[in-house]
Amino acid sequence: MFFQAFDEKNECAAVYANGALQQDYSGLELGKTWGYTKHVNAPNAMYAHIWSGGQSLSEACPEVLKEEYQRLHTKGAAFIKAFATCKINLDDVCFYDLVPNSYLLDLCDLKNKISEHVFETYNKPKNYDFLVGLTKMLAKISSQDLNLSTANIDLGSATGRKLKAKIETGHNKIYYDQWKTVTGRLTTKSDSFPILTMDSRHRHVVKPKNDWIIEIDFNAAELRTLLALNNVEQPEGDIHDWIGETVFKGKKTRDEVKKKVFAWLYNPKASNKKLEAVFKRQDALEEYYYDGFVHTPFGRKIKTTDHKALNYLVQSTTSDLFLTQLMKIDKILENRKSFISFCVHDSAVIDFSDEDRDVIKEIVSVFADTQFGNFKCNLNAGKNYGSLRRLEWKQ
Repeated sequence: MFFQAFDEKNECAAVYANGALQQDYSGLELGKTWGYTKHVNAPNAMYAHIWSGGQSLSEACPEVLKEEYQRLHTKGAAFIKAFATCKINLDDVCFYDLVPNSYLLDLCDLKNKISEHVFETYNKPKNYDFLVGLTKMLAKISSQDLNLSTANIDLGSATGRKLKAKIETGHNKIYYDQWKTVTGRLTTKSDSFPILTMDSRHRHVVKPKNDWIIEIDFNAAELRTLLALNNVEQPEGDIHDWIGETVFKGKKTRDEVKKKVFAWLYNPKASNKKLEAVFKRQDALEEYYYDGFVHTPFGRKIKTTDHKALNYLVQSTTSDLFLTQLMKIDKILENRKSFISFCVHDSAVIDFSDEDRDVIKEIVSVFADTQFGNFKCNLNAGKNYGSLRRLEWKQ
């Protein structure tokens, strides 16, 4: 059964199914819809928005429905403009209670038609199940308020003043966008708290709701991914120390090794036979880059050029690997006080309760145990996001 849901801030106002708006939909078999909503329990539902690869309604709308889509879009915009003129705050009232039922019925019928078009004409993405799981986890994160403090923000800097203004105007949630980049790396939406772009000097504004902020990430994630793509066994210790011994025979410092490796890694014109012998950059490209596309182990097909191919392959694979492990942590923390607060690139940040100390070992173990082998992890903890300190942890 096709359906569409109308969400208020904290609940579903109604579901459109069988040609009618229904507030009691508990007995309905809800099968296919446009987009995921956390307020409707439909565990086996199929989502056209995800099926289409994150397209908007406008982008997925077939030509035959364009005129109807534009009519309803224009009408909806007119409603919003009228509410603004009348000084009606849509944060205080539900939009769907203010517009005629006839408009809602027409809108839902159109969304059903577009959804049906997507399911009939698009191929199911190879990574569809992964994308659904990620969508659900990111929706959970977006429903959580961050515990933010404006105390001690450096107001002498423009970034500090801008951040304070963001917090004071209610930007205390993180809204990720999983569709904006070709590699699948997460970005944040404009109305989100700027967790990915926040100056590191201001990280102290993020405090736990529980007792601790705990951060877990992979040691040199992208280098480990490149090794994994070529079926090279993962080093147990710090990868830069390992490269220093394996490639440079202990003749360079760790910082010198890092500079050498990253100057070579994503520059196709850079040549280093010793590093190539270990990381087999060219072998990875020959296996995963062909016909003008990078084909990742996670089912992504990314159009690119020779210059960007390795970058896209490694970054996309690393991102999807990390997010896969993050979803596993989310599963572990179900029904506990601790929860995933947010993530920054390949680091997971947990709002951690002292009463969950028994689960730390499991979190680290599960996070490190990837489909590409055991990745060494770093574990940090602090009383706020800006005061994290390394915890020595034996995996």
